[in-house]
Amino acid sequence: MKAMILNGVTPIEHNENPLEMADIPVVEPASGEVRLRVKACGVCHTELDEIEGRTPPPRFPIIPGHEVVGVIDAVGPGVDARKMGQRVGVGWIYSSCGQCAFCKEGRDNLCESFKATGRDVNGGYAEAMVVPEGWAFPIPNSFTDLEAAPLFCAGAIGYRSLNLTGLNDGQRLGLTGFGASAHLVLKMARYVYPHSEIYVFARNERERHFALELGASWAGDTADTSPYRLHAIIDTTPVWKPVVEALRNLESGGRLVINAIRKENVDQDNLLNLDYSEHLWMEKEIKSVANVSRNDISGLLELADEISLKPEVEVYPLEQANRALVELKKGRIRGAKVLGIS
Repeated sequence: MKAMILNGVTPIEHNENPLEMADIPVVEPASGEVRLRVKACGVCHTELDEIEGRTPPPRFPIIPGHEVVGVIDAVGPGVDARKMGQRVGVGWIYSSCGQCAFCKEGRDNLCESFKATGRDVNGGYAEAMVVPEGWAFPIPNSFTDLEAAPLFCAGAIGYRSLNLTGLNDGQRLGLTGFGASAHLVLKMARYVYPHSEIYVFARNERERHFALELGASWAGDTADTSPYRLHAIIDTTPVWKPVVEALRNLESGGRLVINAIRKENVDQDNLLNLDYSEHLWMEKEIKSVANVSRNDISGLLELADEISLKPEVEVYPLEQANRALVELKKGRIRGAKVLGIS
């Protein structure tokens, strides 16, 4: 099978082709596993975090990719919940122990044995991959392969972030950054909180126009002051400056949810500008998002089917994965980037 392989940590600025195309043996499912013939795989900023060493794989080489859609074409011994020919998807959560307190509470995203697809094990930038059957999710028929792929991370982590805001309908929501996850959060929020206004902060004018097209009440630059203070803000950016700016726009008692596995290098100038009275005083909260749980993925898929949550996608063939990653790094984004894999 063909696969795009990462052989080591490398800054994109120094190497715009970090992944190499390779022909490798087709993987075989072990006990309790299914094999997917991959049809599509989303391109996520977390792949950049892996490539550039902010969340490096424990070993190399590794096949990245954790927004995977495919059809089961082989099953290992003991598989009973999934069947041949079934269309399924795989997200960032590849597996967890199933026995710890977090797993039993449905918070398997916090499990110490959490394994991430495409980082700790081979992922979906390939023509096939294997996964434990319990972490392969059936996909509603209302979505094409390309539409479904971004739901497994951009959608699922956005769903988790929205739930973590604690927002009430009618309260104002802010979004910083407007890429794959944020554009899906905006669509979800308009349905879940129909009386809430949504304010978008984005550095790129094209992203701001896109947000307004999708129903944002207002869109401004990352450093702008919103017309009103916001009860909750979700930060979907890879950098620190929007965090400080978002805190300034929070209402008293408001909550900032940081939707990112990792942040890029600390911008000392921005951190030095953190002012306690302006940014944190009045019981403002900061909450991180750690991975996603199985409940997040299943809940998101159910909601997406109910409201026809269709991401906008830019499609690339597998061999152009490097190009998609470089464009993502440079902020050339409209919706979600997806690899189409036959």
